Amino acid sequence: MKLRNRIALAAIAGTLAAPLSLAHEVWLLPSSTVLSNTGYVTVDGAVSNDTFHFNYRPLRITDNLVITAPDGSEVMPENLQPGRLRTVFDAHLEQSGTYRLAVINAGVMAMWKEGDERKRWRGPRADFAASVPADAHELSVRETAGRIETFVTVGSPTDIRPSGEGLEMLPVTHPNDLYAGEAATFMFALDGQPAAGVRLAILPGGARYRDALDRTELVTDAHGRVTVTWPAPGMYYLSASITDTAASLGGADRRASYTVTLEVLPQ
Repeated sequence: MKLRNRIALAAIAGTLAAPLSLAHEVWLLPSSTVLSNTGYVTVDGAVSNDTFHFNYRPLRITDNLVITAPDGSEVMPENLQPGRLRTVFDAHLEQSGTYRLAVINAGVMAMWKEGDERKRWRGPRADFAASVPADAHELSVRETAGRIETFVTVGSPTDIRPSGEGLEMLPVTHPNDLYAGEAATFMFALDGQPAAGVRLAILPGGARYRDALDRTELVTDAHGRVTVTWPAPGMYYLSASITDTAASLGGADRRASYTVTLEVLPQ
């Protein structure tokens, strides 16, 4: 009886939440965000309908995963394995300081008309000219640049170097130094410059065990900054996106997106 009630409630909740779940959540979830000594973390990557619960499909990780060590060197993932609902990998963290784990994606989406038929293409920018007719009718082109990341610190936190590409979060408050009840400030940058007017959404994990999503929405100020006070300890999912006309293809627009998994600790 309890199970039946739960399924019914889940169906109702899914219907009510439909407008918010049209875009699936994409995330990396590390087994730990802070280690006292060098060692391993295991990371899950997934695309889901429910924050931090792998229930849709695995995150596609091929050559687009970059693990940056505190000294700027690259760490190769170990035991990378895609599954039906999640991708898993290990990272051996052998230095003290903060590691940046990021899945970086870039591509082009195009739509055009051939007679009464609507055509669509998606792929890397290098294949655009060979895949989309130069004289395509009613052509619409969008470049996409996305970064999905999380941070892990061994011992004491260290600075995080900006990439200067796409949309990214540059910490004012360190992302591995977050505590419930305290305010944290982050700066968002687009191609290395402060990004004003970026809309953010923050969701605490564990939504399947409560009645409300508890979603917080913020907008960056003129200096690209936002400040959030964490209501409770736990894992948080932060997503942001912005559209502009700075695409490398003439006539295209660009959508830059960013997501990060953050852990907030108790006081």
